[in-house]
Amino acid sequence: MSDRIVLAYSGGLDTSVCIGWLAEETGREVVAVAVDVGQGEEDMEVIRQRALDCGAVEAVVVDAKDEFAEDFCRPALRANALYMDRYPLVSALSRPLIVRHLAEAAKQHGATVVSHGCTGKGNDQVRFEVGIANLAPELAVIAPVRDYAWTREKAIGYAEDRGLPIMQSKSSPYSIDQNVWGRAVETGFLENIWNAPIEDVYAYTADPATPREPDEVTITFEAGNPIAIDNEKVSMLQAIQILNERAGAHGIGRLDMVEDRLVGIKSREVYEAPGAIALITAHMELENVTVERELARYKRGIDQRWSELVYDGQWYSPLKRALDTFIDEAQQPVSGEIRMILQGGKATVTGRRSDTSLYDFNLATYDEGDRFDQSQARGFIGIYGMSSKLAARRDASLS
Repeated sequence: MSDRIVLAYSGGLDTSVCIGWLAEETGREVVAVAVDVGQGEEDMEVIRQRALDCGAVEAVVVDAKDEFAEDFCRPALRANALYMDRYPLVSALSRPLIVRHLAEAAKQHGATVVSHGCTGKGNDQVRFEVGIANLAPELAVIAPVRDYAWTREKAIGYAEDRGLPIMQSKSSPYSIDQNVWGRAVETGFLENIWNAPIEDVYAYTADPATPREPDEVTITFEAGNPIAIDNEKVSMLQAIQILNERAGAHGIGRLDMVEDRLVGIKSREVYEAPGAIALITAHMELENVTVERELARYKRGIDQRWSELVYDGQWYSPLKRALDTFIDEAQQPVSGEIRMILQGGKATVTGRRSDTSLYDFNLATYDEGDRFDQSQARGFIGIYGMSSKLAARRDASLS
């Protein structure tokens, strides 16, 4: 048992090749751990059997869709998590969950080593290994693809030589990672950043340029959490799944960006995250209505830092945990309803309603019923501008 290696197994090319390679090079038995985070591309039983066919002595499949939605997507929503103000952390959110199950499997199977199929160019190697260092620092890590410079061509050749059942072929060059929160596509012709994505790249979203009847949706939140869609109670997972379908049908959530990777290079990525973008859009608008101005201003900086930490693989770090506490406190008044129109690639807010709203009609209106005391404005402006006025007077005297 102590000679076993626990491998994070996706069912794709790299991790399928890793099973045989690890066994050959180390002489250890390999236990494959596949975590279902709503990727939905293949039946998980098929993936489990593929791991066994590739040489794993055991293959563990974990249905973690609800766990992923509750413990990872929900905090991301409450933090309005958008790396570089755009990317909703599709892959970055799933990695700490997979790490959690790798650590559990290593303990269960008596393994002292974990392995992953990440390259040395990507962020996931950091997310896996820093996560393991936080949760199970006694475990060693082997990364065959990175440490032995496997290229895709070498991996395909290795699999073909040994008759391994793999999904990717030379005629299918994309690298795809997906889960219920979204879908990431890279490599192939997309590596030339002048090339526009073709429609075949997309799977979660329809072409937003195709005319369709608008879809009106109302999302109900309680303390920052979505609890109902069109007055029907939903779990976090159900909220994402419903909006993936409805927002995806209107092409919402398509992203084509060059992002700053943690390892220092820029990378072209194409993402689809219809449910995530629709939910974050609604949540941000409800915060505009319910969160006090200074807290809202400060939270925007916290949200950005939270997103950077998660992108950089620091889900289990002390700073991330501390920011979670801040965000939890800031979410207490974020309850109410947001109405949106889904159409043409956009989720457009058209209505807001909240019992905890800070919007006071009688203070905001310019019509009859205005209760704002405008006589206070002159004195406020004088005091507010005093310091800059004094500085301007001084600067004028020195010139």
